[in-house]
Amino acid sequence: MFDSDYLPYAVAVIIALPFLVFAKQFVNSFVRLKKQEINFLATKSNSEIKLQALERMTLFLERLKPSNLVMKFDKGLQPHEFVFLTEKNITEEFEYNASQQLYISKSSWQDILTSKNNVIQALHKTYEELNENSKLEDFKTVFLMSYLNSEDYISDTIENLRKELNKII
Repeated sequence: MFDSDYLPYAVAVIIALPFLVFAKQFVNSFVRLKKQEINFLATKSNSEIKLQALERMTLFLERLKPSNLVMKFDKGLQPHEFVFLTEKNITEEFEYNASQQLYISKSSWQDILTSKNNVIQALHKTYEELNENSKLEDFKTVFLMSYLNSEDYISDTIENLRKELNKII
């Protein structure tokens, strides 16, 4: 009965079969853990990119505040030169940061765009309301006062970005 030529093979299969099952389970669990690790790293990386986008756009909004805008450029400029240079500066910085919209919610991006457009409109409106003999300091004062007397849409937008950040973290 035990004289068969196949006996060593049968014993080898019987002994090897549990090891093969355990090896397969080990490999499957190892692959599953590696997939989880890759997903975790991808999520972490995506969160970091979103965080950086929110930081950059918050910095843009801080620079967009009229109190910061009036500090820019030479005091010897005429109001129309100041308006031109300020609008150009805002537009360039906005275009530089335009790619951040990929990582920010649609509503937050719309708020940022609205804030930018409101500041540019306020610049033009203030310029149109002043008389031709007004100095740059007069322009800056009226510009600041009109912003202070209106809704603080920039701070509201920054607060919305802060809420979006809390959803990420």
